Amino acid sequence: MLRFRAQYRRLAAAAPIAVLLAATAVPAETSIPAQVDSRAATPAPAAPAARAPARPAISRTDLQRHDLSTPGREAIQTRVDFAPGAFAPRHRHPGEEIVFVLRGSLQYALDGRPPVTLNAGDVLFIPAGAVHAVRNVGSTIGSELATYVVDKSQPLITLVP
Repeated sequence: MLRFRAQYRRLAAAAPIAVLLAATAVPAETSIPAQVDSRAATPAPAAPAARAPARPAISRTDLQRHDLSTPGREAIQTRVDFAPGAFAPRHRHPGEEIVFVLRGSLQYALDGRPPVTLNAGDVLFIPAGAVHAVRNVGSTIGSELATYVVDKSQPLITLVP
């Protein structure tokens, strides 16, 4: 796996992979804007000299991307990390998303369904085009492995009001 990731990173450096979010291209292994729930517990601020660099509310790391045998379709696998209280607003994808929760507790709200909270080891299938939002409802970082099977001519993420 490490050898594959090293090869992938060399390929990604030669041809950066971008993800469209809010009309902004986001390269692999980057942070994306997210909202943080003000109800989440926040520690008291540290002294300025002792303050660690700020972690992004949500960060995405593209792990792999491959064309499929069906013309115009591709599979993308991404790790997404959510800070406590962070959430990805309502959005959709141009294909299916298969979620595997790596750690923490993440709540998924799909339009037309009651919200569901998943914990490490749980899985979820999100149908193509389904509008959904994700929130870290835990007190630690929540992480998911998202696998997308999508139309490569469309943006991976489209925000929905």
